[in-house]
Amino acid sequence: MTTIPVAQAVGTVLCHDITRIEPGVQKGPVFRKGHVIREEDIPVLLSVGKENLYVYEPRPGQVHENDAAVRIGNAVIGKNIAFSDIKEGRINFLAAAHGLLRVDVDALARVNACEEIVLATLHTMQEVKKGQAVGGTRIIPLLIEDEKITRLEHSVTGPVLEVLPFRALRVGMVTTGNEVYSGRIKDAFGPVIRQKFESLGSTVIGQTFSDDSIDMTVAGIRNFIADGADMVVCTGGMSVDPDDRTPAAIRAAGGTVVTYGAPTFPGAMFLLAYINNIPVLGLPGCVMYHRASIFDLVVPRLLAGIPVTREDIVALGHGGFCAGCGECRYPNCAFGKN
Repeated sequence: MTTIPVAQAVGTVLCHDITRIEPGVQKGPVFRKGHVIREEDIPVLLSVGKENLYVYEPRPGQVHENDAAVRIGNAVIGKNIAFSDIKEGRINFLAAAHGLLRVDVDALARVNACEEIVLATLHTMQEVKKGQAVGGTRIIPLLIEDEKITRLEHSVTGPVLEVLPFRALRVGMVTTGNEVYSGRIKDAFGPVIRQKFESLGSTVIGQTFSDDSIDMTVAGIRNFIADGADMVVCTGGMSVDPDDRTPAAIRAAGGTVVTYGAPTFPGAMFLLAYINNIPVLGLPGCVMYHRASIFDLVVPRLLAGIPVTREDIVALGHGGFCAGCGECRYPNCAFGKN
């Protein structure tokens, strides 16, 4: 860091903010730390009483913080990530599509192990909206050795963060239970499920009602698949009561079960199976009356085209306990953030 007369400062890097104060009008920065002084900046600096500045004089082989942020960003981003404007040496990453944010957590740790480089993201495997900020990067000093950035660029072999757009799927819904089938109670599951899928860009193409018989539920599942459904969800009949036979019906329809049960509250009685690569879900009653549940942790992954495994479900246990806040803030909370 060097003290230098303003008139000689062109091309150097400002080490501190320069503030302009106009009593009763404004107080704010004229130039931010890290700004590269230009010829046209000299009169402005003099007008705010700055005749000398603390500056860095870049040496050959050094990279300015703004240029470093761009290079780091280009090295780590994958699909559907855009850059914000650079502010004070930092670039934020913005989702360029509505979809699922996927972060390579191990690669993220390796980036942050690089001296003087920092990269932060939202938690992986969560829904993000187009334009939403999902991460950011910068270097710690104002200038960094070029070799450090080059080393990072060569070490990153795949995207550290990317957004996978949601596919628009056709979803069939089979609602089970004698009480609904017979008309004794009104179905409350259907409207909730339709709204959830619509918010994710998919469409419920139909809803079939079934009594508690396995055969009728099997027929409903198979009919939707025959009609071209990309996913089938079964609502109701997921508990251990004698009349709750949805899991047995999904198996009887040809489902290969990935899991029956999930370490999440709400959502423990969840079932995921596949029939000819078509996901078939058994949704427990909590999906109907909890704003956030197992539905919100698993369905976005399926819509993003990510196969969900037994190991993925097991991993949900860390963070799978909903705190039951008086005012639900999901997804801005810890639920599902493993």
